[in-house]
Amino acid sequence: MTPILLAVACLIAVTLGYGGLCAASPFGDCRRCHGMGHALKTDRKGRLKRGKNCRRCKATGKRIRAGRWLYNRWARIYRAGTDTPAAVRRPAAKG
Repeated sequence: MTPILLAVACLIAVTLGYGGLCAASPFGDCRRCHGMGHALKTDRKGRLKRGKNCRRCKATGKRIRAGRWLYNRWARIYRAGTDTPAAVRRPAAKG
């Protein structure tokens, strides 16, 4: 197998794997708070305590994956472009 074909096969495998991951688990851990939903602070004695809520994930600890975000955007645009309004629809012809 030539190196170019091997590279293409690897890219296809990675793409299909990521697509499967986005379909099976559309949400991943927030990169800022690492899925906790808040920051960690230390008090004067050095003990950990809960900090402020994460603003990026709004304290949920989850974020939508990039692939799922792109799929949702594509699906929304596709639905908006193919759906015809009720005023434009014509009744079926009898006969």
